[in-house]
Amino acid sequence: MVSGTTTVEEAAVLTSARRARAAANAAEARVLADAVEWARLHQVDDLDEAATWPAGPRGQDTGIPLAGPGAPWVSEFAVAEFGTALGLSAGSGRHLFAHAVELAHRLPRVWARVQAGDLAPWRARRIADETLTLSAEAAGWVDVAVAPFAHRVGVAQTQRTVAEAIARFMPNHAAEQRERAAEQRYFTIDHDQVSFAGTARVHGELDLADALDLEDAVALGAEQLKALGNTESLDIRRSLAVGVLARGQQALDFETGSADRGAGRARGRGRQVVLYVHLAEDAIRSGHPDVPVWLENAGGQLLTAQQIADWCGRPDTQRVVVKPVVDLNTPLTTDGYEVPARIAEAVRLRDRTCVFPWCQRPARRCDLDHLVPYDPDGPPGQTCTDNLACLCRLHHRMKTHGGWSYAMIQPGVFLWRSPFGYTYLRDRTGTTDLTPPPPDPPERRTS
Repeated sequence: MVSGTTTVEEAAVLTSARRARAAANAAEARVLADAVEWARLHQVDDLDEAATWPAGPRGQDTGIPLAGPGAPWVSEFAVAEFGTALGLSAGSGRHLFAHAVELAHRLPRVWARVQAGDLAPWRARRIADETLTLSAEAAGWVDVAVAPFAHRVGVAQTQRTVAEAIARFMPNHAAEQRERAAEQRYFTIDHDQVSFAGTARVHGELDLADALDLEDAVALGAEQLKALGNTESLDIRRSLAVGVLARGQQALDFETGSADRGAGRARGRGRQVVLYVHLAEDAIRSGHPDVPVWLENAGGQLLTAQQIADWCGRPDTQRVVVKPVVDLNTPLTTDGYEVPARIAEAVRLRDRTCVFPWCQRPARRCDLDHLVPYDPDGPPGQTCTDNLACLCRLHHRMKTHGGWSYAMIQPGVFLWRSPFGYTYLRDRTGTTDLTPPPPDPPERRTS
């Protein structure tokens, strides 16, 4: 197949696959509904009595908590029997029941969409898996916040919503999570796993502020190596930049065009904390340390005001920059092809991620694409926020060479069309598939 072209056979394959997916979703929704009904038939109401059963000498049946607080307990033997009938292991069967009961009893709005057929069960189960440990109040808040957009949100966005619910309704649990996360930090270099080519693997889990500083330093080092004439791929240059850091050079001081640019020297750099003010007035007035804070340059992660305050107060923080909220509805324009920093910043803050359907790559790792290609002989003002969007490199190539097209119907809202005519609406809440379901195939005549 040549990029940008389609054939009848190819279109038929995609239509068949979409039809099969719709049937699979309907079947999975039926299984979840049957699990909820089975749980109702085998619900354990006397929790005091059930709590004593596991200690019995004969190993009697007992009620087990499958979902979060407020959901019913179900007979352990009944759960195992249902799972066995479906060919599932004991663990997989309990997992299925946990999601079904969680959805039906603690996420009723999401559950209603599954049963109505307009939400894929696998998406609903993914949400349920994130809310199992939440309080009833927090789970209810997530249900209200996520249900209208559940068909188009990704894992990261669901996790951010859950994190905000924990911060709002379970501050003690949030504090415990932070403490556990701090204790889980590590950094390992596998000297014992050296490859034949003489490379070693490095992995770890860092404090987010340290990880962001490391990412900035590695990215800067890779750019500088390229400017110095290194023609290796970006991944290789990043690995070489880590070596530069290991030898005490956090960045190289040089002017790109100077004759002596190869003679870089080490220089130190303290942490710079850049804050965008995205707080409601009541959050500012409360002064509560657990007020949720959206951190744009960490992929939109939700943190707390206390964590930001801790970073700002560290002795290695040399500068704190507080930037005002950018008015993302005010168009910014320039006449040249190159995108000025102020316009690039506005576009990245508006889009947050690559705007291709379902993609979640952070905007700061994306290209800035002219929706209508730039024409050097065209009118002024072609490079503007209304004609720019964030696309990762793969999706930028698909748009340019693969037959995909899109338009911005309002700031941050994009309508995409695939080479096969499928349409998708992409906004900051996620992706909506606007393509009508495929028609049922005609019945075959039998002789």
